[in-house]
Amino acid sequence: MRKYLYLCQLIMEKLLHYTWKHRLYPLGTLATTDDKTVEVIDPGLHNRGDAGPDFFNAKIRVNGTEWVGNVELHLKASDWFRHGHDRDSAYDNVILHVVTEADMEVTTSSGRVVPQMVLTIPERLRTDYEHLLHQDKYPPCYERIPDIPKVKTHMFMSALQTERLERKTREIVKRMKDSRGSWEDAYFQTLARNFGFGINSEAFETWAMTIDLNKAAHHRDDLFQIEALFIGQAGLTDRVDERYAREYAYLQKKFGLHPMKPAIWKYLRTRPQNFPHVRVMELARMYHEQRTGLSQMLDCKDVKAIGKLLGVKGSKLDLIVINTVIPIMFAYGRENGKEALCERAFDLFEEIKPEDNNIVRMWQECGLQVRNAGDSQALIQLKKEYCDKKECLRCRIGREVLTTPFLSCGHPLPSSFGTAISSTFPVKGQGSR
Repeated sequence: MRKYLYLCQLIMEKLLHYTWKHRLYPLGTLATTDDKTVEVIDPGLHNRGDAGPDFFNAKIRVNGTEWVGNVELHLKASDWFRHGHDRDSAYDNVILHVVTEADMEVTTSSGRVVPQMVLTIPERLRTDYEHLLHQDKYPPCYERIPDIPKVKTHMFMSALQTERLERKTREIVKRMKDSRGSWEDAYFQTLARNFGFGINSEAFETWAMTIDLNKAAHHRDDLFQIEALFIGQAGLTDRVDERYAREYAYLQKKFGLHPMKPAIWKYLRTRPQNFPHVRVMELARMYHEQRTGLSQMLDCKDVKAIGKLLGVKGSKLDLIVINTVIPIMFAYGRENGKEALCERAFDLFEEIKPEDNNIVRMWQECGLQVRNAGDSQALIQLKKEYCDKKECLRCRIGREVLTTPFLSCGHPLPSSFGTAISSTFPVKGQGSR
């Protein structure tokens, strides 16, 4: 029961934040609890971190006087003291305390009384949000998607595409830093991860981190030795000709190498052409033929040139470009101030047809147009980072679904529009204004 009540409170707090951030205020004059008029000029920047007020640098006008500072939100005013804000100087610059129930006066660590305003969460917002949370079909907003203007969905997907690339950029930058600042190593590790086809992605990345490319370069002109080095480091010499085991033993002693445990590799439900040892040998040949260099890849202007460099084509080339080339090109361009590379990364998306998987087909059935690989990547981001995590309040499509009624009509809908969430997530009585 306690966990349920906590969940209800958390949801209501999110809705209060959402109401303030997107200005879903009731028609009429806003006022503090001591009857001073309030005009919200700028709700401020939402603080998604753990410390400090909820909104930074807000701008409001109280009784005609303009104030700039921070805004804190709570369901009950007494939560201010329960959270210790009255003893925390980080909250001394709060210019307005927004609550659903003003059950007491609040003060800062310096003793200043903080102005308070009661803000009611719109009934329609609560009802629609409950519907999204408890919809038995997936995605929960499927009924409303066809009504969203195409220009808006296009903007949504462009933002999601960038968001997904930025997440991958953070992963690549971490690899680069973990490799003593080597972008070549980061690219090789990202490329190797792509060869794992999901089930062995982590294992391939771990394997690539064991390959010292500087040492491997001493034997790059000998394919057999590179194959032995690569397959030996993977701990898979028993999967190939015994000659590789003998050659690896020599290289292991020469360089002081430590091979991986073979148990890390997964063979179950993997097609023979995708077996780990087959893919490792393929990477060895690409490295031997000098097809895995970062500078060469960055010089490629289109997908055709990338395919020629890597020696691959078809769906395999598309996967490598989507999951390796575009992310590394975007990451390198972003981190080194080369905007042309970032733009080329987006251009490459447009050359590749959309991915064909369950996620993409699901969104297509909802009415979303998927034109290229950039769109399909955006929709994968949408499902994994928003729908699966029930983050409708952070989702741009969710925002369109939840705010359109308010933005279009300009006034709150009648309370008779739905009371389902009232019983599920009850709210205490409001304080006087």
